Amino acid sequence: MKIVHNPEHHLHAPKTFIARGRLVESKELPQRADFLNAGIASLRHELVVPDDYGVVPVQLVHSQRYLDFLRDGHSLWSALADASPEIIPNVHPMIGVTHYPEGIVGRAGFHLSDTACPVGQNTWQAVLRGTHAARHAAELVANGEDAAYVLTRPPGHHAGIERAGGFCYLNNTAVAAAFLATQAKRVAIVDIDVHHGNGTQEIFYQRSDVLHVSLHADPSSFYPFFSGYAGEDGENAGRGYNLNVPLPFGTDDASYLAALDQTLQTVTAFRPEVLVVALGLDIYENDPLRAFAITEEGFSAIGKTLARLGLPTVLVQEGGYLAPELGSNLNKFLRGFESGRG
Repeated sequence: MKIVHNPEHHLHAPKTFIARGRLVESKELPQRADFLNAGIASLRHELVVPDDYGVVPVQLVHSQRYLDFLRDGHSLWSALADASPEIIPNVHPMIGVTHYPEGIVGRAGFHLSDTACPVGQNTWQAVLRGTHAARHAAELVANGEDAAYVLTRPPGHHAGIERAGGFCYLNNTAVAAAFLATQAKRVAIVDIDVHHGNGTQEIFYQRSDVLHVSLHADPSSFYPFFSGYAGEDGENAGRGYNLNVPLPFGTDDASYLAALDQTLQTVTAFRPEVLVVALGLDIYENDPLRAFAITEEGFSAIGKTLARLGLPTVLVQEGGYLAPELGSNLNKFLRGFESGRG
């Protein structure tokens, strides 16, 4: 398995995060990638630096005005009197908004759905290169590789068509799936992050060529709160091609694997040609968010279960935060996935 690594991820090092009204240290820091790298070192897989694809990959999944905001917003923000070092919104649009603001303060509120996504001077470069890693991995799989893993940060599955949220700016999982769909592939996305992949859902909600399924903690009292419910099954041509499986807090290995097995029946019925896994390691029992109770051995079993689909697979790193076992959990998952192929 090739590991496609974004070496410029460290350029995004957020300084601002407001949780429950308090300014605290972000849980999405460059050290995450260091832990992940350490976890795969013993696997001796080939490490690949992605090609530079420019903005082409992200134009398939995000609006142009959103991309313009991420590219140019920080310089416009910095020109304001007494501006903070990072873009932090202090206003958000009302429901039913019909006008797009002209000024950077309004646009910050429009495009940044929460305070977990400060935009710094180098955020655009870091997140764009992350999408290049996803595109490169997808291209490897489209050209015959059995599987490829995307090692990048920040994550992406909360990023919608034109909004950032939940540490996510550009949707790496969606970039991989959208490219594969252009290759006339039927694509199934399985999101195993502890949070609902609301951005990915939005991007593909009206499409029938990409199936999106997400197993996650019950959003009625967990981020992203406003989506991820069982009744959300797609719209128009996409009706029936979105499946949400909200699970209770404290879900353990056995319960999770039972839900995953049942969910994969829907994937199999879709008859996909390729699989994209949104690989959230934040389902771990000792992750800082502590919503689920998946053990290290559970990660191995999950990897084996997904591998048994027998599909060419792109594994895209999503969540999983600053727990000492982060790298070990990735190692267990990848070893399980590879043994499941055997």
